[in-house]
Amino acid sequence: MNTFQTVVKFFQDCGLFIYPSLLIMALGLAIAIERFVFLNRARSENRKVWAQVLPMLQNGRFKEVHGVTAQSDAAIGKIVNYGLTRMQSPGRREDLDAAMEEGMMEIVPRLEKRTHYIATFANVITLVGLLGTIIGLIKGFTAVAQVNPAEKAELLSASISIAMNNTAFALMVAIPFLLIHSFLQAKTSEIVDGLEAAKISFLNLVQRLKAESSANTASAR
Repeated sequence: MNTFQTVVKFFQDCGLFIYPSLLIMALGLAIAIERFVFLNRARSENRKVWAQVLPMLQNGRFKEVHGVTAQSDAAIGKIVNYGLTRMQSPGRREDLDAAMEEGMMEIVPRLEKRTHYIATFANVITLVGLLGTIIGLIKGFTAVAQVNPAEKAELLSASISIAMNNTAFALMVAIPFLLIHSFLQAKTSEIVDGLEAAKISFLNLVQRLKAESSANTASAR
């Protein structure tokens, strides 16, 4: 029996419970791929926009930064834009911080969206596999009771082996799902930490430029 035939026989031996397990696996994989692509794109766009606007911020070219961030879909662009919009009216550092924090509260849920479903699917598929195993064992013991004693041991052994296929398949899916969930969570945290760092850098830059501007005005008098 070659590998392909072994895999086909494995799935056939799982019985009907393999179908919900396959559906859960497909949904989990779809979410994992979508989140991986989304988070990679978000991180790449954030780095690109921040590299573009940081020199402008350091030189106090706020109008140009406002123009760039207003047209940007990157998370970091939106947060900086919140701060620049708030700067158009007089306010303290805390007011700018609050305005940018509002932007964070809008963006972070988008980054974390759907990722928790992967951990949920890992738990659910384990339970579905366990249920398939229990049902398989019940069927096996029921069948053993109806055959002659000479065939009982062989039939019971075969039934247990088939029933265990459901749990084995569930664990083969659940363990990678838990690892993928941890990986995506770490990736999301990395992006959020980057946004927080950019926000602090922006606030410090604005405060420093305001202090320099006030000092120049005072010396000119």
